[in-house]
Amino acid sequence: QVHLVESGGGLVQAGGSLRLSCAASGRTSWSYAMGWFRQAPGKEREFVAAVSWSGGNLAYADAVKDRFTISRDNVKSTMYLQMNSLKPEDTAIYYCAATSQSGRSYYTARINDYDYWGQGTQVTVSS
Repeated sequence: QVHLVESGGGLVQAGGSLRLSCAASGRTSWSYAMGWFRQAPGKEREFVAAVSWSGGNLAYADAVKDRFTISRDNVKSTMYLQMNSLKPEDTAIYYCAATSQSGRSYYTARINDYDYWGQGTQVTVSS
């Protein structure tokens, strides 16, 4: 079982930046991929970014490409999402997730491929 805890959300003006963190604990002995998803009010949860165990394979949603950067530190069992040039449409609850499938280069943007989820952190961008 993997326990995920997000932090770093908050209120920021449009054009500002935030850095989200996701700390993993528990049974983390396999090479799991991780990802960020978000859910705005009245909308379905959507993919934001994903990273392989090695950190060498990355994927981004078109809406955040060139503004957000995903990374991970396996020594600290922590994943990050650096969010720059934030827009009001980025307002959502941001969730981190991890897969049970192992593989150093494996990564996925499919929500159904993720087995472990955090509780989420609110990001609000004011105009």
